[in-house]
Amino acid sequence: MKNHLVTHLTLRLILLTSLSALLLNGCTLSLIDTSGLVPPTPTLPYSLPPTSTPQPNAEVTFDVSLPAPLLPGESLYLSVVDEVTGLALNATNYPLRGVDTLHYTLALPLPVNSVVKYRYLRQTTLSILEDSSADQAVRYRMAYVTGPMAVQDVVASWSDSPFSGPSGRVVGQVVNATDGAPIPDTLVTAGGSQTLTDSSGNFSLEGLLPGTHNLVAYALDGMYQTFQQGAVVAADKPTPVKVTMAPAALVNVVFTVIVPRDTVPTAPIRMAGNLYQLGNTFGDLNGGLSTVAMRMPVLSPLPDGRFTLSLMLPAGADIRYKYSMGDGFWNAEHRQNGEFVVRQLIVPQANALVQDVVETWQAGSSAPILFEVSVPLETPVTDVVSMQFNPYGWTEPIPMWPLGNNRWVYELFSPLNMLGTFEYRYCRSDQCGSADDVATPDGHHGQPISTSLTPQDLQDTVSGWTWLQPSTPGSLVGLTVTPRPAGFWAGVELQAYYDPTWQALMPQAFQNVQAVGSNWVVITPTWTYSRSSPLVFAPVPGHDPLWDDTDETIGRARALNLNVALFPSANFPNSAEEWWKATPGDESWWDSWFARYQAFALYYADLATRSGAQCLILGGDWLAPAYPGGSDTLPVDADSRWRNLIAEVREHYAGAVYWALPYPGGLQNAPAFIKDTDGIYLLWYAPLSNSAAPSVEEMQTQAGQLLDKDIQPFQASWQKPLVLAVAYPSVNGAANACPPDGKGGCLPWTAFSQPKADNPAFSVDMKAQADIYQALLSAVNSRAWVTGFVSRGYYPPTILQDKSASIHGKLAADILWYWYPRLLGAAK
Repeated sequence: MKNHLVTHLTLRLILLTSLSALLLNGCTLSLIDTSGLVPPTPTLPYSLPPTSTPQPNAEVTFDVSLPAPLLPGESLYLSVVDEVTGLALNATNYPLRGVDTLHYTLALPLPVNSVVKYRYLRQTTLSILEDSSADQAVRYRMAYVTGPMAVQDVVASWSDSPFSGPSGRVVGQVVNATDGAPIPDTLVTAGGSQTLTDSSGNFSLEGLLPGTHNLVAYALDGMYQTFQQGAVVAADKPTPVKVTMAPAALVNVVFTVIVPRDTVPTAPIRMAGNLYQLGNTFGDLNGGLSTVAMRMPVLSPLPDGRFTLSLMLPAGADIRYKYSMGDGFWNAEHRQNGEFVVRQLIVPQANALVQDVVETWQAGSSAPILFEVSVPLETPVTDVVSMQFNPYGWTEPIPMWPLGNNRWVYELFSPLNMLGTFEYRYCRSDQCGSADDVATPDGHHGQPISTSLTPQDLQDTVSGWTWLQPSTPGSLVGLTVTPRPAGFWAGVELQAYYDPTWQALMPQAFQNVQAVGSNWVVITPTWTYSRSSPLVFAPVPGHDPLWDDTDETIGRARALNLNVALFPSANFPNSAEEWWKATPGDESWWDSWFARYQAFALYYADLATRSGAQCLILGGDWLAPAYPGGSDTLPVDADSRWRNLIAEVREHYAGAVYWALPYPGGLQNAPAFIKDTDGIYLLWYAPLSNSAAPSVEEMQTQAGQLLDKDIQPFQASWQKPLVLAVAYPSVNGAANACPPDGKGGCLPWTAFSQPKADNPAFSVDMKAQADIYQALLSAVNSRAWVTGFVSRGYYPPTILQDKSASIHGKLAADILWYWYPRLLGAAK
């Protein structure tokens, strides 16, 4: 244990010295702006900013109906939530007054132009939150304060009791009030339910109780003025709504902040906020958080010790924000009494300067904890070392601060007043649970730490990382490669699994993809089936990439001159097979299913058009039950529905449209409507051997036979370009016909399609995966009718030498590095 003053001064000196050494050696740091290496001066050379003028308040009356009377001793509260800190972490609860046993009311003075996020809870010794009619927790309701107003709400059920009763729905379209254009990815809420609009601006809120609900349409980035109106819902009927939202003008807002004297020099000061561009994902992330540090804007240091940030913000938007050396929860600013700080700014109609003061980073009397860690030499130089804390469950990772020479540091100031003993662990590039310290792998406890009145300096060493070994380059046998004509795909397909932390890591991921010689990258965004009846199929924030996420990702790939294909797919609550078996499958359900799939396909057709993606890939192995002949209950006009859908996709997108079919299993009954597409994207995961350790030559022969016997006649009959998209896990027996699942069956490749894919029946064997790639590419080399080769399942954030199908950082990547440039004629 060290004296805190000495420790802090030592940390400052180490940071300054280390950064200076790195700069002298020609190195740059991505996380730290070295222009800010100026410690706070003893006296402030500037005056403190004046207190801002508060927004005028208006009285808002909330009237709520309950499904049943409260139990004796219970109280009802309206809980105003804080999405910047975490929905459950800094709520303000207001007691409601009973009008009768089923009706309660509350009048609150709230700032005009505020967008209030809230939900109801019953309070006894425990808090019991409200549920929707689907028995899912209500994330929050919304109210837009335009002046004195009344809000009518209906609670469907509580988390301790299932819903029973009739319901209806609200359907509508959100359009631009100026030109009538649809607005995608608008958050629409009513009755405790939320959804996002599709690319046509359409939405459907299912399972709303009969009665009057407050409907709010809200732009995630604030670029449109919030819309609000009442919606009267009847049982078993749709309530149509037309929503028009006026675009907001952008104004320049410059934030300048004075930080405390104990601010760690050169530590990035971030702004955490409630808008998309301020790090809000609008999803339920680890530990109940919604913001991600890596997605937040970083302030720049000024010579006088202050920090500043210039943003173009939409006029009239309600901005909730705070300053932080972590995220919205960890190391964020506090008041001297220990309370979280959440600031509010209604963006003015003209350019503005906002001057703030951070009172303190600390909360309570516990002293800061300094974490210093040394990491292995094999840690990729592009990785950031992150920390993850577990006070009540693992929260979102926080990037540490680099010292150089494989040493990293982080000083934790708050909220230590909420903690006693908690756990922590280290990981790479925010991928905790996948790229972990070997001492604290996923599923195991982290390292324990307790708060103390005495400063603590913890010095740790990471001896190794899970799924990462020292680099051992494989041997490549020089082969004659036949260059292909222009238009050949040499590509990598990203994993369909998604985490919001990936967004900031995509530029490096695409550089890695480009480094293996790829000219194509296949991006795999998703929607989620949340309910099967009534059918709910839409993007879920935090689980599926948002419209702007995917648009930004495509832009980053195209900036590197990579061709981009969009290959959207679906997330299911269980396996796709189990989900299909449980669906009602009657005529009205199939009508809903085709309508939602059409919305899904057009969403990505519109996104491909907007972003300039060169190809849209539809289909996939999850769609087979909806193809003609795929289900006994399928409508007889299924083929014409698919043809009409493809025709409508072409009205929205002028690029190439490919259809994905699995092999084996998808060619014998290939739907006739694929002749209306431009090409076949063949999802190849065929067995290449029954041997435990097959040779490359044996697998090449088998691959050639399968290509000649099954694939070439199929390609010739349809006269379509055919891209071979392959996926094999890096495990022993990856080429076998039937990898055992431990239950007497076979494991599909999808069992290895997500990060940290693990199965105790297999061991990592990167050479086996590399040999398969060598065999397949050798077979493709002599078959000119194959117009592309794509490696599926790529894990973007960092090297993960796990059992998954990803080739990132594995020997198979070296195989692609040899073959791809030669196939494209860029190397000999």
